[in-house]
Amino acid sequence: MGVPVVLTAAQGTAVCAAAETVNAARLAALRALGPADLALTGRRAETLKARAYDGDIARVLLPSDADANWIRALADPADDLGHPMKGPLKTRREGDAALHRLAVDLCKAARLLPAALVVPLSGPVPEGLTVLPAEGVAPLLAAAPVLHRVVSAKVPLRAARDARLHVFRPEDGSDEHYAIEIGRPDRAAPVLSRLHSACFTGDLLGSLKCDCGPQLNAALAQMGQEGSGVLLYLNQEGRGIGLANKMRAYALQDQGFDTVEANHRLGFEDDERDFRLGAAMLREMGFGAVRLLTNNPAKIAMMERCGVIVTERVPLKVGETPQNARYLAVKAEKSGHLL
Repeated sequence: MGVPVVLTAAQGTAVCAAAETVNAARLAALRALGPADLALTGRRAETLKARAYDGDIARVLLPSDADANWIRALADPADDLGHPMKGPLKTRREGDAALHRLAVDLCKAARLLPAALVVPLSGPVPEGLTVLPAEGVAPLLAAAPVLHRVVSAKVPLRAARDARLHVFRPEDGSDEHYAIEIGRPDRAAPVLSRLHSACFTGDLLGSLKCDCGPQLNAALAQMGQEGSGVLLYLNQEGRGIGLANKMRAYALQDQGFDTVEANHRLGFEDDERDFRLGAAMLREMGFGAVRLLTNNPAKIAMMERCGVIVTERVPLKVGETPQNARYLAVKAEKSGHLL
């Protein structure tokens, strides 16, 4: 919803609000509390030619005449090419950026644009706002959610009649994740497995802009042919940035930017997914070793760091189309995918 919250820490207290949902009334209420900064990621600051003195965060000083449209224009790159001159932007150098960084992390967790208005408080906390202690929030955002398997049931598939769907629910109330178990894999042997991040456009609509749908179907088909396997379906749409931001990235790609450049212009990293989720689900199901269906070395590295042994990388090269050829080439060149 983008509703403002109050963050408290030893170094101070601040009201924080998502830039994406700011309007004239909310901006006026925030300004009444004191001078505001617009916290942007270092990636977005680089696009805007703003100095990020804190490395991963830039604290842009809000001019006295800045309105809600100006703020959203800095947060959202949709019109960057049409209106490239947004500066010069002055950024804050002194003071601590911890609350600004945490505010941006909250925006990311909410699948909003990673930009937040931050107003330090010297007086009383405004009534009606949620107060969050930074020392409690930051570890929660950084930690992998604790998952519990809540139900399993048979779901016959085209690729495999003997299949079961396991639903995993996180303790923190975030998105559920799913495991599709094919056959009855031996828990004492490496299981054919795939970490598959949700892709509404590719998995459901058959989009030709990515190879996700063909990878999903090919992985299930191979598990069905071998008689056993586990596909972990992780609700991390758009490499972890959410469907709305993924569509923003697609719109930037239509302007000529590649998939990595689009993410960076939005203020995100190349990949914001958390593959620790898949490792936790495998361990909960009793698996300690996998034959991993992937072209992404980062998945292998994360599995190993989480204590799941990868005995073999099984390539999964399917789904290339004229529409996604450049996307796949960029994944190989910039993200290290083995294509």
